[in-house]
Amino acid sequence: MALTSEKIKAFKSIGHKLKPVVTISENGLSEGVKKELERALNDHELIKIKITCEDRTEKKELIKVLCQTCQCQPIQAIGNIVLVYRASKEPNPKLSNLLRA
Repeated sequence: MALTSEKIKAFKSIGHKLKPVVTISENGLSEGVKKELERALNDHELIKIKITCEDRTEKKELIKVLCQTCQCQPIQAIGNIVLVYRASKEPNPKLSNLLRA
């Protein structure tokens, strides 16, 4: 599903206020990180992820693999922070960052 520029702009605005939910360190996408990403995306739909990686090309590749693995869409990447989105089948109004905004 391709996002419109209006949706992306709205997601960036919402994401500006968020804090990173998951941190990916030099260990990369371990099973524990994948489970936490799945839980966070199911609960919140729009999340920030902090990636502690020095190499830019390695970071871009990690973001690409992350989005393919979790079936989410990258919204914005600034420095070590990535904002990603995946629509939930049944969003919880108390947890969804989109419904609470």
